[in-house]
Amino acid sequence: MNRFATVRQIAAAIHSGEVNARKVIENTLEVLNREDRNIHSVTHILTHEALTQADAIDALRASGATLPPLAGVPFGVKDLFDVTGHVTTAGSIVLRNNPPAQQDAVVVQRLKAAGAIPVATLNMDEFAYGFATENAHYGVTFNPRDTTRMAGGSSGGSAAAVAAGFLPFTLGSDTNGSIRVPAALCGVWGLKSTLGRLPCEGAYPFSSSLDVVGHFSNTLDDLITTFHVMDNTFPDPEPAFAALRIARLGGWFATNLSGPYRNALDKVCAELAVRHTVELPEVATARAASFLITAAEGGNLHLPRLRKQAAEYDPATSDRLLAGAMLPADTYLRAQRFRRWFRAQVHALFRDEADVLIAPAVMCEAPRRDEASVTVNGKNLSARANLGLYTQPLSLPGLPVLAVPLRNPGGLPLGLQLVAAPDREASLFAVARQLERSGLSGYSSSTKD
Repeated sequence: MNRFATVRQIAAAIHSGEVNARKVIENTLEVLNREDRNIHSVTHILTHEALTQADAIDALRASGATLPPLAGVPFGVKDLFDVTGHVTTAGSIVLRNNPPAQQDAVVVQRLKAAGAIPVATLNMDEFAYGFATENAHYGVTFNPRDTTRMAGGSSGGSAAAVAAGFLPFTLGSDTNGSIRVPAALCGVWGLKSTLGRLPCEGAYPFSSSLDVVGHFSNTLDDLITTFHVMDNTFPDPEPAFAALRIARLGGWFATNLSGPYRNALDKVCAELAVRHTVELPEVATARAASFLITAAEGGNLHLPRLRKQAAEYDPATSDRLLAGAMLPADTYLRAQRFRRWFRAQVHALFRDEADVLIAPAVMCEAPRRDEASVTVNGKNLSARANLGLYTQPLSLPGLPVLAVPLRNPGGLPLGLQLVAAPDREASLFAVARQLERSGLSGYSSSTKD
């Protein structure tokens, strides 16, 4: 199979007998072992389990039985998903002495039931706290489009493995942008579904009231197909594109953009005939509230362990977790009260003005790893802390957000956020299909478009 073969292509080839599942998995494992050293996206390779599952699929086909829809399709999981028989390390050495997982995370169970095969766990910021995938224990993940550049985080290993063509889809998680940021920087599709729509059971938590599990792929069709498997429901019908009210987010989301990003967004809005711009209220406060809730929930989750094992954490992680644990309870409660108010304002906007909102995912192309800064309000600030400028506020109301890779001939990837009301993922897919038809979305499988 072609290294950049899609989910649908792989499944079709196995169903038809063109190739067997074991061969697909052997080829995938060979690529990971040979080529991942160039980008460091993988933390553990699941060789024995993957080959065992592949053999079971081949035996099923040999018996004449009907194969499940994703039979033999390899995938990887962010290193915070439970995989039976393996210790879930969440990008840290702190958990290395925990007992192995007794069962797979629920979304992994659903994918395996559909025939998909997990082949690797993938690198991340320690305990999902960061936008860089700079991991003190497992190394830094490089951007496959340009290895001098950041892959983003915290699901950087998942995005990079897809962008490099190692895997057709991967699992990640998103609390404040951990799917959307690396999807944008690496030029792949990524979905943060509605808060609570996909089960988080078996995914190591970061911020329990904001965490969302999601995934990456190189094609929209693959993203949609695997989403419906994880959702475990029949697909919602996609609305007609012409029936959707689409608006551009202005104000906060129109400042600090690089020239290429501004031009790309203008092209998208022109192609979609978007003439309406809306602004969300108190966006700076929304970003701060999201940050405070994350810090407080993450800090209190880790505080008992930090009291005993602080030296085993990456200092950059432990310092932020400790600071979050020290936040006064009143600060956390005020942030949650603001969250309820902000959510009501956003819901009113979707009711009265728009079905889908368009916003940038990040403010610039992937920063260099040796100069990891971004420009915000004329100042050079840490990329690791500020790449979520446009994603953090949109996490607060629990909305579904689709990260769309935009074509940028001769340049690095650019990423768009399409945002809808809760449980309206189908509207996002309809707009994304229109962008795909127009030729504005998608990123080539090479480092140059």
